Amino acid sequence: MRRSPSFRTGTAAGALAGALVVAVASIAFAAPALADGGDDGFTIKDPRITESSGLAASRIHPGVYWTHNDSDDGAYLYAVDSRTGRTVATVTLSGVGAPRDVEAISLGPDGDLYVGDIGDNLGGKWDHVWIYKLPEPKVLKDQTIRATQYVVKYSDGARNAEALMVHPKTGRVYIADKDEDGGHLYEGPAQLSPTGTNVFKPVATVDLWVTDGAFSPDGRHLAVRGYFGGILYDWNGGAIKRESRLNVPLQGQGESVTYTTDGTRLMYGSEGANSPVQPEDAPGASASDGKSPSQGGGSASGDDGGPMSGSLKVGAVAVAALLAVVFGLRRLLRRD
Repeated sequence: MRRSPSFRTGTAAGALAGALVVAVASIAFAAPALADGGDDGFTIKDPRITESSGLAASRIHPGVYWTHNDSDDGAYLYAVDSRTGRTVATVTLSGVGAPRDVEAISLGPDGDLYVGDIGDNLGGKWDHVWIYKLPEPKVLKDQTIRATQYVVKYSDGARNAEALMVHPKTGRVYIADKDEDGGHLYEGPAQLSPTGTNVFKPVATVDLWVTDGAFSPDGRHLAVRGYFGGILYDWNGGAIKRESRLNVPLQGQGESVTYTTDGTRLMYGSEGANSPVQPEDAPGASASDGKSPSQGGGSASGDDGGPMSGSLKVGAVAVAALLAVVFGLRRLLRRD
């Protein structure tokens, strides 16, 4: 989503919420400059990429991550070399209409890229959204690739969503809607139809205001993130079970997450010019490089016992205080 988080209870509260979140994120939690180093984190340097909303690790080009802007850009995908932070290929999608609000990207077991034009800045007013599918290019160069466009509707009505995930074993597509009170995981048909309407049905609740999600490469876990935290679910055949908190870095506007190809780390991205992509060890993963992954995950505010610097502790207190003000205003507005 191109805007900072807003609330449904009125323009004043939404504007204040956005201003407070941006102010706190930019001052109290300004991310340190990252030394470009692949899975050790990098900075997206392409000046065209100012609203990176999705992230997917390439399986055929080591160290390359696919991303996109979320709106007002066009049907473009960018391949970013994590070792330099520079774009090494721009892909233009043909065979699709004008994208409205592209929010997510995921790789399927078929080697295809799935792009979720699933955002709804009108708060769930569009009666359908789209998924675009195209083969991941074997050669990294500026090119145009024809994509297949799928029409998507939800069985329980229109909604806003920013997370699209393709299961790495079954190839089934899932969407998590974005709701400040927690949303649902929606399951698509076993096979998407390019000619009919693909109805997605809710199969589980998700206890988070979700901005993105990703399956672990082995398909056993589903990681979902929001602006200030994340949750790791045991996939459990689709009947997801909450397993732990994720140690999500605090970012200006945290919009994306993907696993590294070996499954040992989660890479978290944010919107904005020169936006950072920051790594965290994936809970429960077996690190091939000898590093010890986080045990049970953590939270951005450190309430699960993870270590925090003094500046981050101060920032966490500031966030809590500011959010208390926002939610207080929301309650007042509801009474009016």
